[in-house]
Amino acid sequence: MKGLRIKVAMAKTKKTKKAKRPNWDVYFLGIVNEVGKRATCDRGKSGCVVVKDKRILTTGYVGAPAGLPHCDEVDHMLRDVLYPDGSVTKHCVRTAHAEQNAICQAARFGIALEGATFYCKMEPCFVCAKMIVNTGARRVVCEKRYHAGEDTRRLFKQAKIELVVLSEKVEKYKGQR
Repeated sequence: MKGLRIKVAMAKTKKTKKAKRPNWDVYFLGIVNEVGKRATCDRGKSGCVVVKDKRILTTGYVGAPAGLPHCDEVDHMLRDVLYPDGSVTKHCVRTAHAEQNAICQAARFGIALEGATFYCKMEPCFVCAKMIVNTGARRVVCEKRYHAGEDTRRLFKQAKIELVVLSEKVEKYKGQR
């Protein structure tokens, strides 16, 4: 069979449209919304995903401390919060926030968060923002604004943490100002 020539026919294929893929921020915020479905307090249903180098390091969602009763089992533990302008809001203090739980999970399993990006449903509250600063994070990406986010925005600016909020819409829930 010396000199046998094999002819390979290449099938002509139509060019297909390239699938539209979400950018990384939109992708991870989609995961935030899935994580938030595990939340046990319906006043926010928030999730958090912490990412570094496009890899998920840890997640957290709103819920009572491990092993303790959740809002969806025993109801909310509401407290009044008084603001300098005289307005009062209701806050559920039974739960830890999604960002707090993500940070605690990282600490529990020895995962360093320095240089990471936090993805959140809404801008973190001031307490969570201070915790995020202390992790050494470099960036926070949120889907929406938080009704009391002014202090958080100032803190992140001062700490040189980039804050990206995709929508100016404010997350709404009962009892907020």
